[in-house]
Amino acid sequence: MAEKKNFALRNENGEEVGVFTGRQPRQAALKAARRLGGTKDNPVTIRLREKGTKKVHVFEGWVEVVDAPANRPAWMPSKIKKAHVRKIGIETLEKL
Repeated sequence: MAEKKNFALRNENGEEVGVFTGRQPRQAALKAARRLGGTKDNPVTIRLREKGTKKVHVFEGWVEVVDAPANRPAWMPSKIKKAHVRKIGIETLEKL
């Protein structure tokens, strides 16, 4: 089983403003997209630096509100946020 990795969310200025965990960068990007919002017509750019490396994974992400599944647990609301991401590429930092 793959181990979980930490990915630092970077803003436009290059500052790291949050950390998301996942086995793959896409899993962390989906978590970040749910928090950041965006729409399909106007997606947000998500930059995640893999902790311990100089790799920055770049994604486009957006959220849509959909009906919850019919077999949802009692605590889950009837509408939920569903995140979508598309990988743009990988950038390499010069310095950490």
